[in-house]
Amino acid sequence: MSTKTLVSVEEYLASTYEPDCDYVDGHIEERNLGERPHSRLQGRLIVILTALVPAGIEVIPELRVQVKPTRFRVPDVCISEYSDEPIVTKAPLLCIEVLSPEDRMSRIEVRIKDYLEMGVPCVWVLDPDTRQAYIATPAEGLREVKSGVLRTDHPALEVRLSEVFR
Repeated sequence: MSTKTLVSVEEYLASTYEPDCDYVDGHIEERNLGERPHSRLQGRLIVILTALVPAGIEVIPELRVQVKPTRFRVPDVCISEYSDEPIVTKAPLLCIEVLSPEDRMSRIEVRIKDYLEMGVPCVWVLDPDTRQAYIATPAEGLREVKSGVLRTDHPALEVRLSEVFR
């Protein structure tokens, strides 16, 4: 859902939403989350990835990412180089979206496009209900993971779906 009233970037950045919302070209967009399967999967990913990333790289849940001058997305998890910036303005190394039952793939595809256009090299999309996972890259687009392993090149990470969807 988005509000009808236009909101400035400055007003969005000065506001706090619970849970945090995306900002898309003057509109506040709510994110679907908050149910146990979503939360469990998000937490599991944070624990798994934190143990794998090298020094200088951090795993961060629900941090605002400025994908365009008038667009901010809040991925469920992102991996980026360590920074003290309050929001991410340099493309993360990985953005992860965990689907909720209310999510529509068409809406997720818009988010993925924003990440990839920003320069994010890899996006993971995970569905806790169907136990399916997808990887999106600029070269190959969005595709379902059939190998049973989620991968990124930088940093070089491999995570088994059986570990994620246990």
